[in-house]
Amino acid sequence: MAKKKIELTPWDGTEFLGTEKARAEYLNAELADGNPHYIKIALRAIARARNMTEIAKKANLPRMSIYRALSPNGNPEYGTILKIVDALDMQLTVIPKHGELRPPA
Repeated sequence: MAKKKIELTPWDGTEFLGTEKARAEYLNAELADGNPHYIKIALRAIARARNMTEIAKKANLPRMSIYRALSPNGNPEYGTILKIVDALDMQLTVIPKHGELRPPA
């Protein structure tokens, strides 16, 4: 019996990042996991979902620099990450690992 050939297409998760909430939840999940590789992948996917050219302009960075920084072999500086996050209309926030987060008085 001949084996049936299966056609595979690359999966692109950007179609599921159409809302601000979905993008924030995705990035927060990767930040909580703490793996820099997957944080870069999340930032790149979110930037692609939001239009990489627009994000590059808002971050005042060349589009190719963002692609390179967020590539699997990229090693972006913290300042670059902050520019990208800001251009995505997001912010990074620190919360304690244990206990409750108390709002400022």
